[in-house]
Amino acid sequence: MEYHNPVLLNETVDGLDIKPNGVYVDVTFGGGGHSKEILKRLGEHGKLFAFDQDADALKNKIDDPRFTLIHENFRYIKRFLRFHGVKEVDGILADFGVSSHQFDVAERGFSTRFAANLDMRMNQKNDLSAFHVVNEYDEEQIKQVLLQYGELRAAPAMARLIVDYRKNEVIKTSDQLKTILKKFLSPKHENKILAQIYQAIRIEVNQEIEALKEFLSQTPEILKPNGRLSLISYHSLEDRLVKRFIRNGLFEGEPERDVFGRFEVPLKKVGKLIIPSAEEIKINNRARSAKLRIAEKI
Repeated sequence: MEYHNPVLLNETVDGLDIKPNGVYVDVTFGGGGHSKEILKRLGEHGKLFAFDQDADALKNKIDDPRFTLIHENFRYIKRFLRFHGVKEVDGILADFGVSSHQFDVAERGFSTRFAANLDMRMNQKNDLSAFHVVNEYDEEQIKQVLLQYGELRAAPAMARLIVDYRKNEVIKTSDQLKTILKKFLSPKHENKILAQIYQAIRIEVNQEIEALKEFLSQTPEILKPNGRLSLISYHSLEDRLVKRFIRNGLFEGEPERDVFGRFEVPLKKVGKLIIPSAEEIKINNRARSAKLRIAEKI
């Protein structure tokens, strides 16, 4: 089984417009698929830095003098690039999805397919896990997690059931959670609703939205003029943030305009939204919701 089958491989790397002697960053290394393609296109003096917070990904480190793998969350990109003496880069690639490996290892707790302990941590050293969210958050907090990150209309009722159940028994496993929420899992929509529940808890556990905002906010400072961003999102929460940041450099509100109604932004979009072909989705079903957006520093 492959660690991870890279999504939109050529399109994403093409989006970086690789300069042979440039410096690039793959902030979601995973199985190294995108990184290997970048290295193929780099010359002898090119450099590639990669980030991954998951210790399992370190086993995929590429033996190449041009390559450096940093075991950290990409939210700290500026700090750790500077630690390695790098202030500016020619391009940054990010694939924000959960890796196939994380979904396929049952004990990690990411997949709805397996009975597993409630975990969902991308970095196993983090204290916060799905167990803590489900057992220690109060009803209002659980409701907000399910509502904001899962976009579940039944979030208030789901949160109430979880809190009522845990008064008598600790919720340790995914099977327990499914049993508690069974009334919301009609056979017709079970997989979709479960995916939304798991997504919501996973985003909270890994602070994914906060990490994404911190990462994006640093990119204009790190990119050289005409440097490229190539970003793959998988759900609307991520994609809205990426799209909005590329458009006006903010996550909410509107930029300040001058007396002529003009405003300055750090990035401009390159081309149109790219989605996987039917052929790619047939080969790799996990690519079906991927959206690639490319931007360039002005």
